Amino acid sequence: MSTRNVATTDGLNLAVYEAGDPADPTLVAVHGYPDDHTVWDGVLELLAADFHVVTYDVRGAGASDAPSRRSGYRIPQLVADLGAVIDATAAGKNVHLIAHDWGSIQCWDALRTDALGARILSYTSISGPSLDMAGRWLRGAGHPVSTLKQLADSWYVAAFQLPRLPELLLSRGVLGKAVAHSKRAGDAARPQAVDRHIKPRDAINGLELYRANFTGRMARPRPAPIQVPVQVLAPTDDAHVTVALQTQAPAPYVATLTSHVIPGNHWVVEQDPERIARHIVDFIKNV
Repeated sequence: MSTRNVATTDGLNLAVYEAGDPADPTLVAVHGYPDDHTVWDGVLELLAADFHVVTYDVRGAGASDAPSRRSGYRIPQLVADLGAVIDATAAGKNVHLIAHDWGSIQCWDALRTDALGARILSYTSISGPSLDMAGRWLRGAGHPVSTLKQLADSWYVAAFQLPRLPELLLSRGVLGKAVAHSKRAGDAARPQAVDRHIKPRDAINGLELYRANFTGRMARPRPAPIQVPVQVLAPTDDAHVTVALQTQAPAPYVATLTSHVIPGNHWVVEQDPERIARHIVDFIKNV
């Protein structure tokens, strides 16, 4: 695997990692919170023989720089970061995009932009809905029972808006315990990933993703039509995003939508990389 730094439009450096032959089709993978690029290691190992696989540490995580202001975590800037990574690694080629959790949330907006969206051949989203689509779904598009369940599962989103208390709890390892609990959700016979240490710096920085984006987007959702072919992989035992939200919210807006309800929990990307890789390859072939 090779490593490089890519400059962002606001002067930060992102740590970018590449595997496979650059002559092969490029596949860009974006991680969520509180992960870094290593969450994709198992998937990357399976795909690098046939794809040029690009991962990177999102701003504030891993070896990438962190912005000094909350505005640096807003979704338009995250989309600009994705564009900078694609420009630096794909040499003018179009790419396939896969993303998990907060990586998925930010990448939905990339599909809406004319210049960047035109370069994305396909998008696979795992456990990360568009905030605009989710906001509209929560306002009545979903079944009342499903809506209430999703609101209950998202309790931490409101908690993260509080000042100081989340930072205090995260610095004492509370997030690691919560993640370890959700990684055990579902069938105990399924593959289980080794719990990785969550860096306090990454955990605290990532709070700004929630604070910079959720209130405005959820209060005034503006979902837009998506022409890029989209695949949604919705784990059955996801403790944070319900199957109903993942599969129903994008349906009115995505012209070509493929949804699969798959065994696993929110961390299926690292717990069952073979399943994820197989769905990605099949979807790209169909596209």
